[in-house]
Amino acid sequence: MAPPTADSEDPGRTERAPVILAVDDDPDAIQLLGDELVDRYGRAYRVLTARATATAREIIAGLRADGDRLALVLTDQWLPDGTGCELLAEVRDLFPHARRLLLISWGEWAVDATAQPLRRGIGLGQIDYYALKPWRPADELFHRTVTEFLHEWVGSDASLSRELTVVADETDARAHELRSLLTRNRVPFVFHARTSEEGMQVLEEARQQGATAPVVVQRNGLVIVDPSNVELANSYGATTTLQGSRDFDVAVVGAGPSGLAGAVYASSEGLRTVVIERESIGGQAGASSRIRNYLGFQRGITGADLAQRAQQQAWVFGTSFVQMCEALSIRTDGDRFYLSSSNRSEIACGVVLLAMGVSYQRLAIPALEVLTGAGVFYGASPSEAERFTGRTVFVVGGGNSAGQAAVHLAKHAKRVTILVRRDTLTETMSRYLIDEIDGQLNIEVRYRTQIVDGTGDGHLESLTLLEASTGDAEVVAADAVFVLIGARPHTDWLPAEIERDRFGFVVTGASSASWPLERPPFLFESSMPGVFAVGDVRSGSVKRVASAAGEGSVAIQQVHQYLEMTETY
Repeated sequence: MAPPTADSEDPGRTERAPVILAVDDDPDAIQLLGDELVDRYGRAYRVLTARATATAREIIAGLRADGDRLALVLTDQWLPDGTGCELLAEVRDLFPHARRLLLISWGEWAVDATAQPLRRGIGLGQIDYYALKPWRPADELFHRTVTEFLHEWVGSDASLSRELTVVADETDARAHELRSLLTRNRVPFVFHARTSEEGMQVLEEARQQGATAPVVVQRNGLVIVDPSNVELANSYGATTTLQGSRDFDVAVVGAGPSGLAGAVYASSEGLRTVVIERESIGGQAGASSRIRNYLGFQRGITGADLAQRAQQQAWVFGTSFVQMCEALSIRTDGDRFYLSSSNRSEIACGVVLLAMGVSYQRLAIPALEVLTGAGVFYGASPSEAERFTGRTVFVVGGGNSAGQAAVHLAKHAKRVTILVRRDTLTETMSRYLIDEIDGQLNIEVRYRTQIVDGTGDGHLESLTLLEASTGDAEVVAADAVFVLIGARPHTDWLPAEIERDRFGFVVTGASSASWPLERPPFLFESSMPGVFAVGDVRSGSVKRVASAAGEGSVAIQQVHQYLEMTETY
C-alpha cells in the first residue's frame, strides 16, 4: 500500500483529519515508514510523505494556509537539501503544538554527527525526541514512540471534546484558578472566552447567556455556575469525602511527590493509608510543564503526568485519597492521632506524614495584589501559556520552576523576560535549563532586577522594574507576570509541639531542640513523636522532585519501626 503524498488524499474522507508528515530521502525507508503510518493511523490521520526539506516546507506551509492541524512530524536528519533538525525547528514556529521526532537508524545515536545536533535540538526545545526507524512491518517499538507522542498531541488540541467545558471572561481571576486546578489534576477540559463565538454558543445551549461568573459544563450536559473547588472536583469524579472507615495506619497530608511516594510505599507494604490534599495532586511540582532530569523518564515528563501516575500507583495498592480537603489540626489521644479537616471529618491514625510542601512568596505590591489571576500569577500553570500567544510576559525567579515556566511560555509568547535578583543563574538552576534558555531567541534574562510596582485596570498593563546596580527604575509594558520566588511552608495550622525553624519549616531528627523522649528521634520524625515530615516542608530539605520522592519512600521504613514500637497496628 503506497502512502499518500502531498497531492493524494482519501476522496471518501468528509472532514480534514489531522496530519502526520514523514520525511526521508531513502526510497525504501520512506515506503516502509509511510506504509506503517497509514496502516496503523490512517483511519484518524492523513499521512503525508516527502523526500526533501523543500517539499516538506511546501506541505507545511499549505497546511498552515488551509488551517489544518499538524499532529506529528518525523524526519531523517540527513536530507539532500538540508537537515531534519533545521526542519523541525521551523515546524515549532509554525505549529507549536505539533510533536517533532528525529528519525535515526539503529546505532546512529553513537555517531557524533547525528548525536550532537540531536542533543542540541532537544536541549533547545526544537525537537521533542527521536524515534528509531521501523525496520520491519508492525515494528511495535516504533509504534510505541509514535503513539505516545500522538497521545500528547491530542491533549493539546482544543478542538477535541473534553470532560468539561469552561466558559468565562479571559481575565477572570476565578476562571484562572479553575483552569489551573483542572490542568494540575489532569482533567481534560476546553476553555472558551465568554464573548467568543464558541463561548456564546455553549452558554446559549446551557441557558446561561447572562452569566458573568465562570460556567462549567460537563460532558453529560450538567451545568455548574461559579463552582467551588469541591463542586468542581465532584464534577470530574474526584473523592472529596471519606467513604467508609476513617481509621488508618498512616495519614499523609499533601499529595506532592513526597506525599505520593510515602503513600505508594506505605500502602504497598500493607499499611492502611489515606492522603488528604487541599488543592491538586502533584503539589507545586504538578505545575511543571516539563521535568527533564527525573530518573527513568528519558524524554522528560510533565509534573501533572508524573503526579497522576504516582496517584494511580498508590490507589492500586489501596491508598484512599480525599481532595479539596485541608487539614486543620492534629490532636493526640494515647498512641493515636486525630486529624480534623475542612470537610468536617476527623481521621484517626497511628502516624501522620506531613508533606504539605510550600507555596511561592507574594510580591507584596498592593497594585499587583489586586490583579492576582488577572495577569499576575503565583506559580505557572501550563494552561495559561496559550492565552498569551504573541504577547509580552515576565517570569520572576531563578530556580528550575522559573526556568521551566519561561521555556514553556516562550513557545507561545512574543517575548519572555526572566527577572533575577542574583548575578547569575548557575547557583540556582540546572545546566540543561540554562542552555535551553540561552538557545531561545525570544527569552531575555535581566539580572539584579526586581519588580517594585505595576499598573492595570482589571488586568495587568505595566510593571516598574528596578535595576540594583544602577538604581534606575523603568516602566515596561506587560501582559502577564509569573512569580516563582521563595518558598512559604504550609505549617501555620500545626500545634506548638511541632518545632519549626525561623522560616516555618518543620524541624526533624537530631536537629530538634525540643525532642521529648529518651529514645532518639527518627531521621524524618518531628518533635512530636509519631509525626514525620518529608519533602519541601521539612527544614533543610533539597528542593527537588527526586529528593522529595526519596524522602517520602525512606520515611516509611521509619514509620514501620515506630508503629512496631508502639504496637498501634
